[in-house]
Amino acid sequence: MHTHTDAHDLRHHGDAEVRDEKLIDLAVNVRTNTPPDWLRERIADSLTGLAAYPDDRAARAAVAERHDLPSNRVLLTAGAAEAFVLIARALPVRRPVVVHPQFTEPEAALRDAGHEVGRVLLREADGFRLDPAAVPEDADLVVIGNPTNPTSVLHPAESITALARPGRILVVDEAFMDAVPGERESLAGRTDVPGLVVLRSLTKTWGLAGLRIGYALAEPETIAALERAQPLWPVSTPALVAAEACMSRAALAEAEHAAHRIGVERAHLLAGLAEFDEVRAVEGAEGPFVLLWIDGADAVRERLRSLGFAARRGDTFPGLDRNWLRLAVRDRATTNRFLQALDQALLIGG
Repeated sequence: MHTHTDAHDLRHHGDAEVRDEKLIDLAVNVRTNTPPDWLRERIADSLTGLAAYPDDRAARAAVAERHDLPSNRVLLTAGAAEAFVLIARALPVRRPVVVHPQFTEPEAALRDAGHEVGRVLLREADGFRLDPAAVPEDADLVVIGNPTNPTSVLHPAESITALARPGRILVVDEAFMDAVPGERESLAGRTDVPGLVVLRSLTKTWGLAGLRIGYALAEPETIAALERAQPLWPVSTPALVAAEACMSRAALAEAEHAAHRIGVERAHLLAGLAEFDEVRAVEGAEGPFVLLWIDGADAVRERLRSLGFAARRGDTFPGLDRNWLRLAVRDRATTNRFLQALDQALLIGG
């Protein structure tokens, strides 16, 4: 296990890659052409009720029903990012450990709350796959993403549940699980894993990053502790309406269809990338993004920007360096244009 003595910018996120410039966005993992019209209409209709304080009961019940859980195991949050802050501040933690490379906000939130954070760094040589034995036995909070951002690795459910211990909180960030067909390996809805906290986001699949909506699933005592740390009315009425709408049978079917479509488009992107000798993609990608190694990827990323494409730098993720890039999966036409730009960027560099 490693201590955090390096200089990774844990507060850097993909939106910074596209801000203030007109670039084709491969840096942010939000599905394109979202929110869909039906969801925009539901959100717009909610604006007539803004004089009333938000009431989360219907949305909470809808999330609970979707995961076959009682409502007291559900907490609605202002995106998954708020949940990381609540966990860091509200739960009695002495030895937190974050499994990297992964989304950096959990570690940033824990540090901001005054915790010293241990890191378990997964290795490219192992395909960035989890070895439960690498996590120290005395860790009383473990955070892991599944599928993991930025590696796109989907860890087997049994590998993650092997991390559970009495007295340990096991936080599984499933922000991208609804982009996996069938949500296989999901732990949402499980009540047999001690200390389990599953976090979900509705911002990626449904294009609601600007609305901020997500939720936590956990034991009732944990949910109560997190809820006490929230301010009053933490989730707006439009966000609550969106959450309820995204739990409908039709919405879940649409998300499943989108997940299959992403799989097809990801395969096309990976096939194109395989044509480049200079590019090495992490194998077995299951998320709506892929992670690449290119010698001097930081310079390639700058050349791609000059060619109109934004890619996510990898060196802000612990365990990665300047030779890594993350790419969001897009439609075939966009991917083909990107592959042409990448060819040009590599030629310029060569």
